[in-house]
Amino acid sequence: MDSFAFIIHPIDPKRDVSRKFPFLGRILSEKQIDFFSTFFPPVYLSEIEGIRSEETGKEIKGWFIACPYTPRRMLSLPEKTVYRKIVQTGRMAEKLGAKMLGLGAFTSVVGDAGITIAKGLDVPVTTGDAFTISMAVEALREAAKEMDIDLARSTAAVVGAGGTIGRVCSELLADDVEKLYLLGRHIAPLEKLKTKLDVSSRADLHCSTDLSHLADADLILTVTSAVNEDVIRPEHLRAGSVVCDVARPRDVSAMVAAVRDDILVIDGGMVDIPGAVDFNFNFGFPEGKAYACMAETMALALEGRFEDYTLGKEITCERVDEITEIAKRHGFRLSGFRSFEKAVSASQIEKVRHSALKRKKRIQEQEFAY
Repeated sequence: MDSFAFIIHPIDPKRDVSRKFPFLGRILSEKQIDFFSTFFPPVYLSEIEGIRSEETGKEIKGWFIACPYTPRRMLSLPEKTVYRKIVQTGRMAEKLGAKMLGLGAFTSVVGDAGITIAKGLDVPVTTGDAFTISMAVEALREAAKEMDIDLARSTAAVVGAGGTIGRVCSELLADDVEKLYLLGRHIAPLEKLKTKLDVSSRADLHCSTDLSHLADADLILTVTSAVNEDVIRPEHLRAGSVVCDVARPRDVSAMVAAVRDDILVIDGGMVDIPGAVDFNFNFGFPEGKAYACMAETMALALEGRFEDYTLGKEITCERVDEITEIAKRHGFRLSGFRSFEKAVSASQIEKVRHSALKRKKRIQEQEFAY
């Protein structure tokens, strides 16, 4: 039977450590977990069963394995040290018999985005970023429909547009919307991207390092690698807008959900997995659903594409289109929306629409009074 493995690691240290080691998660502080993660070995988490292709009926099995480092620890340690730990975790996958290895969360973005890690292993590697891009953009498009936003006449923004995932998301959205803001920390890569997209995109393009432009956006896709800060806060957003947060750790402040009931915040695309999948481990998703990066690894195993796939910081739209076709043929589909680890219902979306209309009306009345 063909097989795969997927590397995860603690993003929310206390919560995620508690999922495997409840006692340690309870007694250790985040700082202690950060410190001890330096010395902890890779961890076997579970065997994954029941994934079956809708097209071919082929079944595969897999494993979750954990690299112990937290995001803060990955950023504070020397790059070579982080590479060694991820490669060590990958060797556990090789011993288990995995024929494909997926890198999750920060293990996929550290350094050269998987290239060095792939060179240190015999098993082929993918970051899953291509299908992550596909599902994030599809989720934003579907959310626009739910919020009655006319995509072709809308204003969108990509936060982190200069990064690996942000660049391709911007390229895809530039053909969808009327106006697109390319936002990030450094202006040079944004201007380079704008020059490239200006050639053929239909959108009116603007690049900036100023997040105040988010107040003009109907649709926001955010995908930075910020660890120690909330990138997007309540005051940044306009009533009735949609924010798709692809970043892990997340970019959107929890205060947005707490104080802005007129904003729809969704997590990056959640995917339905074909077959009666049993992960045998709670990573925070409902039964039968997974992150898009996990789904890319599974889809490649079902396809028998045992080769280094999505690696490095240059991803093409052609690669995104290819993995989307492969994944959907085998039965992977965008699932329902989630927001801050909870499912979003149709009634909640209706409440957001209603609150947005009330807020817009109140703002108009205040402007008229002046």
